[in-house]
Amino acid sequence: MTTPQTSGATQYVYGIIRADASIPDDLTGVDDQPVSLVAHGPCAALVSDLAQQRPLGERADLLAHQRVLDVFVSAGVDILPFRFGAALGSREAVEKELLTENGERLSQVLDGLKGRQELRVKATYVQEAILREVMTEEPEVAELNERVRNVPEDASDAVYYDRVRLGELVAQSVKRRRDEEGARLLDGLAPAASAVAAHPPVREEDVLDASFLVERGKLADFQRAVDALAGDTEGRLTLRLVGPLPPYSFVPEE
Repeated sequence: MTTPQTSGATQYVYGIIRADASIPDDLTGVDDQPVSLVAHGPCAALVSDLAQQRPLGERADLLAHQRVLDVFVSAGVDILPFRFGAALGSREAVEKELLTENGERLSQVLDGLKGRQELRVKATYVQEAILREVMTEEPEVAELNERVRNVPEDASDAVYYDRVRLGELVAQSVKRRRDEEGARLLDGLAPAASAVAAHPPVREEDVLDASFLVERGKLADFQRAVDALAGDTEGRLTLRLVGPLPPYSFVPEE
């Protein structure tokens, strides 16, 4: 059962679920306003009243948005999450502009997410280990490193270009290894997922950052696959599994 909200009030929109899904009676969102459903056809929007003149953007707003989504993810309810900050002028606008005009498309996206949740895997090099590996396995790097290291401090200008070259070679080697290892990790995890979305690395030591859409019944299998890869790369890589998460990575942008 849901509590009807003010018909003409601006509505903050958290996401879309199936119209026959239920929500907790005591669920609140932004500004501690009760969350309710606006339903039309097979889909329903999760909404709450929003003060018209209040700008969004405070940390509490973002946390409230995430908290509402997490309730449904944790309960295993299929949900199409909206990005933070989505709002429409009234409940009637939610029904007409969002659900009536886009109902078929929203239903198709929910079909693609049915029974699945997003998990995110991040793999990062242990910096000392990978640098030691590069120094050991790359003869030119080892030679340059030895040359630079043995030069007295007052003569460091004499090996300036050697230092530059050493930095270039190390960066190239780490990138090559990162690309190869990232692809191997992705190949090892992809079979356990229905879909994969790779995210570009942010830092030099980031080997893999990818989201996986996994059937709820196969979450344990996916965890085992991650654990196996973590065991194979122990001491070289740090693997972190995050989730289940709202499936943002598998929602079309339009």
